[in-house]
Amino acid sequence: MNKIKVVLGLSVILSIVAFLFISCQSVPITERKQFILVPISTELELGATTYNDILSESKLSTNAKAVNRIRIIGQRIADATERTDYVWEFNLIDNDEVANAFCLPGGKIAIYTGIMKLASTNAELATVIGHEISHAIARHGAERMTQFLLLELGGMALEEAMKKKTRKTKDLSRIAYGAGTQLLYILPYSRTHEFEADHLGLIYMAKAGYDPRAAVDFWRKMNEEYGDKEPPEFLSTHPNSEQRIRNLQELLPEALEYYNK
Repeated sequence: MNKIKVVLGLSVILSIVAFLFISCQSVPITERKQFILVPISTELELGATTYNDILSESKLSTNAKAVNRIRIIGQRIADATERTDYVWEFNLIDNDEVANAFCLPGGKIAIYTGIMKLASTNAELATVIGHEISHAIARHGAERMTQFLLLELGGMALEEAMKKKTRKTKDLSRIAYGAGTQLLYILPYSRTHEFEADHLGLIYMAKAGYDPRAAVDFWRKMNEEYGDKEPPEFLSTHPNSEQRIRNLQELLPEALEYYNK
């Protein structure tokens, strides 16, 4: 009987180790280790559902030139990620009061017109799009969703939570993926996630043929525009602009190697 208990105990331990191993992965480029419990299939479903919900609540821009601009830039950066399993989609939301952008799992990107006036050049716009795309590529939202599910749903199994599709689950998915503009609050990405998205975004925009030095110009412009004012969503959920600029400057030599190829 004792031997059976030992064997069963070892089996449980091995199962837990295997589960943790499967749940760990590495972020492209930075190779940071992640712990994610959200299956990619569930993440893609959440992304598509949340994206469609937000678009249905929003006014899409009818400015064909502006829409075409973000789609051309976005697709070039998307191609640079080499993530062929994503169905990329780019839309421009007509709201000059919101200086924001987001990318949901599966490559579902939305840019608000409020940020377009500051991203005056294609390279500056590539900075914004590249950063948001990088959140999706690095699965930052899935990391946060894992934390939220464990904390907010009281340990409820993810599959069960998704099957019921409760309002809380839907709200958590919006918050987790930085697309909660219609909610009362938005939880910011961690500093690690933000700087990592800057890193990946810089590399991807450079690989797509956009000068990565424009990222420094863009963030300086954002800092000048909102330095003495209440920041928009895009800044309120991001680290200090001066720190971000210093980090980007340190990363420029690496990014320029891709840009100059």
